[in-house]
Amino acid sequence: MALTCEYKKTVVARIQRDKKFARALYAEAMNAMLEGETEEGLSMLRDLVHAEISFKELAQQTGLGEKALHRMLSRRGNPTTRNLFAVTKAICECLSIKPHVAVGAHS
Repeated sequence: MALTCEYKKTVVARIQRDKKFARALYAEAMNAMLEGETEEGLSMLRDLVHAEISFKELAQQTGLGEKALHRMLSRRGNPTTRNLFAVTKAICECLSIKPHVAVGAHS
């Protein structure tokens, strides 16, 4: 299902005003990626970039081109691990997140 422009604007506005929401969205994006829901995870990361960093700033921080970043974070994007980690590191720095990994039992 395609998301409307109004929905995207609402999400971006909420990210900008609610840092707790932004951090939760980042965590959800990472969980989606780890569970194989790549399109959803990339879409959430893209929303975070639009709201918090901008693609221009992200390009400067990662050394990657803006167009490449747009393609990489599109729903059909296929970033390399190195590039994905560079992007997530920049987002973490912007949101003041220090990621950690926790392993739990799968039921």
